[in-house]
Amino acid sequence: MTHIMIAGGGIAGLTTALSLHAAGFERITVVETVQDIRPVGAGLNIMPNAVRELDALGLLDQVEEHSVRTRELRYYHRSGALISCEPRGLGAGYHWPQLSVPRGGLQLVLADAVRTRLGRAALVGGVKVTGLDPLPDGRARVQLEHRDGARRGKASLEPDALIGADGIRSTVRAALNPGEGEPPWNGMLVWRGVSWMPAQQIGTFMFIAGDDRRKAVVYPMTMPTRNGGEVLVNWALAMPADSVDDATRGDWNRPVPVTKFLHHYEGWDFDGVSVPEVLKAADTAYEYPMVDREPLERWSHGRTTLVGDAAHAMYPIGSNGATQSIVDARALGHAMALHPDPAEAFAAYEAERRPAMTELQRANRQLGPEVVINLAHERAPRGFTDIDQVIPRSELDEIASRYAATGAFDPQSVNQGSPYGPAVRSRR
Repeated sequence: MTHIMIAGGGIAGLTTALSLHAAGFERITVVETVQDIRPVGAGLNIMPNAVRELDALGLLDQVEEHSVRTRELRYYHRSGALISCEPRGLGAGYHWPQLSVPRGGLQLVLADAVRTRLGRAALVGGVKVTGLDPLPDGRARVQLEHRDGARRGKASLEPDALIGADGIRSTVRAALNPGEGEPPWNGMLVWRGVSWMPAQQIGTFMFIAGDDRRKAVVYPMTMPTRNGGEVLVNWALAMPADSVDDATRGDWNRPVPVTKFLHHYEGWDFDGVSVPEVLKAADTAYEYPMVDREPLERWSHGRTTLVGDAAHAMYPIGSNGATQSIVDARALGHAMALHPDPAEAFAAYEAERRPAMTELQRANRQLGPEVVINLAHERAPRGFTDIDQVIPRSELDEIASRYAATGAFDPQSVNQGSPYGPAVRSRR
């Protein structure tokens, strides 16, 4: 029976485990550095192409219990002027919705499904992959370190196949690409957090606003609570580090006070949603350097491959981080179902996914669909009353449709249905 090990119990790793199980594999082990998966982290916006794949895995109802449907996306200029207003999900002609969801909520749904379908032993916390040793038959000896307190120590395993789903600072990727170093920083800082806000103060839409230096993304992730009518709001801000006092590249997930950056967003109000009020309602904020990864010339080495951020970490633009991780997982499971040899399956998976993800990484470095904000500021820095005189509707539509086609999440492509089923191997 083929033993598949997945390094990383995040969105990519858990969805990969479920996809492999749906493809007929049963001996799957997911190792995660964190001992217990808990509902932590900020928000995610999941595009319809990934929601389609969650639906194919039988998880859409459970995910929707933790999320809200994103029905509208608005782009604003810093002045408050509206650049565009786009329907999303079902309203844009998709057969599946677009979802805004707390990361922890989605991760718990996936983790519960893994334990239910594969058994509780399939998800092992407190274990970190620390290195790989290649074996002559294309497999890898995986070096592990137990960090659960009860059985600290080191061990090694030799699975039949290894999948690196361990994020932007992937140990698996580093072992396959020695000398790559740290993710390159573009000089921007990102702050993220969540806030509970009265529903009437936040609206029902997602918006991205700013100018050529500062951006703000705000959207609700839950339905109003029964008592008080509050909703959980996700927010993310970005601006150059050279505009911030005491700026440093810092560490991932570094807690900082909201007062560090609040003054840069005073007066930012968009159709009744006040960015400063959203920030003041946050319990804490986290600072990140805006980094990505250089596209790789290959993801797969023998019976080892990469998925999600480990394969193609990109700037947080266009809601494509978790979205493409989910699609990766489904594509990999499908390839494993069609090819008996894991090395052949990984090569087929990579041939499909890597060129498209490389193009998307590069598109995000050019700001993807958010480039409309920069264009509006460049052409009308003080604001405007008629966007058609600044950016013609045809130009706005072309920018949006080109980016959607790059990520294969245009309605025509998505509505054809999942290309990753129902090929299922005999249980093995």
